[in-house]
Amino acid sequence: MRLAFMGTPDFAVPILAALLDAGHRVVRVYSQPPRPAGRGHKEQPSPVHAFAAARGVEVRTPKSLKSAEEHESFRALGLDAAVVAAYGLILPKAILDAPRLGCLNVHASLLPRWRGAAPIQRAILAGDSETGITIMRMDEGLDTGAMLLREAVPITARTTAAGLHDRLAAMGARMIVEALDGLAAGRLAAEPQPGDGVTYARKLEKEEGRLDWSRPAADLERMVRALNPWPGVWCELGGERVKVLAAEAVLVGGVPGTVLDDHLTIACDGGALRLRRVQRAGKAPLAADDLLRGFPVPSGTRLE
Repeated sequence: MRLAFMGTPDFAVPILAALLDAGHRVVRVYSQPPRPAGRGHKEQPSPVHAFAAARGVEVRTPKSLKSAEEHESFRALGLDAAVVAAYGLILPKAILDAPRLGCLNVHASLLPRWRGAAPIQRAILAGDSETGITIMRMDEGLDTGAMLLREAVPITARTTAAGLHDRLAAMGARMIVEALDGLAAGRLAAEPQPGDGVTYARKLEKEEGRLDWSRPAADLERMVRALNPWPGVWCELGGERVKVLAAEAVLVGGVPGTVLDDHLTIACDGGALRLRRVQRAGKAPLAADDLLRGFPVPSGTRLE
């Protein structure tokens, strides 16, 4: 098929690669504009932009798709379909209607659950037992379009956002090729999303990463798995902000915020959180016991 691809972060790269490897003609890629990054704050292209350029595909990085000029440029491509994966811009109706088969979105949840910006992290935070990929035909709503394919994966007690991100990206890459094949053969019909079970995966905010010891230990353990690497999970230890990279909920009790032993087990509401891997600012990650050898946090210490 003659396609455009619209995506920005790492999640979208395997999806674009799968389209190219399957022999589809991706005539243009749209991505978010380059942004300052790294220590020098130099402008860097998005992962999708860099990948597409390396594969010799034309890349456009408009700040908006609202102008008549953008609409006409997109319409002139004569597309069979556009594939969208974590692009980050709203598609106006003129864009949605231009391709012959419409705009197909690769969304990282089992719609209608977790419409919106952060479905992977929100599913883990909520304690969901499963999530997945939905391929949908986009409309003007927020992830409200009719579904073409839907496939689930389990969320276990060890599932992390990073691991789930990679698994769903690979799944989405396979499924979008299947969806295009099905549409080309006329054997795939879109099904409206059910009206029940709608939830919204609001954008992650930096302040969400602070551990609140008055919350249940199970909630805090899910935070550690869901919010690394961004925005990161942290607490105050010895007057410093320390990142928490791995932790487990344990069945011991105490006054919330109290360090219970010499292994960084901290009382929460209904249990405790044992910190397993941590990182001080500007330092390498360490096992919690290794940190304590040079950075003591005695049993009985009360944390904020």
